[in-house]
Order: sequence, then structure tokens, then C-alpha cells
Amino acid sequence: MTASPTRPLIAPSLLAADFSRLGEEAAAVERAGADWLHLDVMDGHFVPNITFGPLVVKALRPHTRLPLDAHLMIAPADPYIAAFAEAGADHISVHPEAGPHLHRTLQLIRSLGKKAGVVLNPATPIEAVVNVLDLTDLIMVMTVNPGFGGQAFLSSQLAKIAALRELIDASGRDIILQIDGGITAKTAPQVLAAGATCLIAGTAIYGAPDYAGAIAAIRASAPPAPPELSASSGG
Repeated sequence: MTASPTRPLIAPSLLAADFSRLGEEAAAVERAGADWLHLDVMDGHFVPNITFGPLVVKALRPHTRLPLDAHLMIAPADPYIAAFAEAGADHISVHPEAGPHLHRTLQLIRSLGKKAGVVLNPATPIEAVVNVLDLTDLIMVMTVNPGFGGQAFLSSQLAKIAALRELIDASGRDIILQIDGGITAKTAPQVLAAGATCLIAGTAIYGAPDYAGAIAAIRASAPPAPPELSASSGG
């Protein structure tokens, strides 16, 4: 599924779900209208938190038809990429800081038939992805520091999102521009106006009593499409 500025992809983050009911929580957001399911994989080393690994991804796979969007906040990442691919992850995204050879890591992900993503932390410049655009299917901008859910949105990252939008458009490649961190119906319009095409939301969806209503509210916050130029010459 592709995204447009008026119909952003919505990827609920399982980090904010009830961990005692992960299969049910995955199925619930699918019914509620989610496009992808975002999986925050943390190792307690690269980021100060521990979540889950390939075995949990494998256990989740039968419970949803949604693409599984795995964000590897682990270092080193390369030794585990094949395991996540085999477990059923459809997209695998890594941080440039999580290994010595980002180009090789992206080659590995794509060789396994998966979409490859690069994640930029708040302090990571866009230059980190410039030389690997040909191997990149997703670019994720962190609008919080990685490691914990429920953090406040960092508006300082809006300029980075806009710069990446220009870079992607100039490349001519269909790269999804994801935003992760502090996304709500109030912050979503800012990142969508800057050029984002995929919104990752945890607490705003899984913390809401009505998942479908929360997803619809975020999606409805997209700015209106610019009016099409009239076919008439007016003469």
C-alpha cells in the first residue's frame, strides 16, 4: 500500500499495547483500520529499554495480515537481521550507529526479500542516508529519543523532515518517510505538512478506548490536498 499526503499510512506501535495480549492487540488494530504494525525491538544496550526479539515476532505473525514493520534498536544489528526476516518481519529498519557498514546492512535486508529502512535519531543528520538512498525503502525520523514510549514530540525535527522530503523527491525513488515519537492528532498535521507519508503512533492509539476512532482522528488530521489546476484556460 502506498501513501499520499492526504492519506497517510498509520502504523500503531505495539510498544504501547497490552503485552499480555499481543496477538489480540495486533488483530484489534488491523480491524480498526491500521495499515502496518510497528514493532519496537530494544536490547537494553543501544537504547535503555528491553522489549522483544524474533520469537515474539514469529508468534505474532499468524495473528495479523498487516505488514510487520520492525524497528531494530539493537547493536550490533547485522547478526539478528536474518532471524527477524525468518520470523515474518516485512520491513526491517536500522540505525546508522548500530553497525560499521550501513550500506552492507541494507544490502543484507534487501537480499532477504525485505524492505530496508534507515532510522535517524534527533541528533543524526540527514547526511547519514544520502549515500544509501538507492538501497533504502523507508526513512524514519525519530521525533523523540528512542527507548521509551509516551515521550513529548520534538518540534525541532520538523526541519529535518522537510529536508528529507526534498531529498526523496529529488531522488525520484518511492521512499516512505516515517515519523516516530509523540504522534497524536495534534502533532500529526505538522509532520504531514512537512512531507511525512507514514505515522507511527503508540500511546495515541493503544492508550485510547477506541482504536478505530484514534486511527481515524490521526488520519483525518492530514492537511487538505491542494486544489487542482483548472483545465479551463479561462479565455
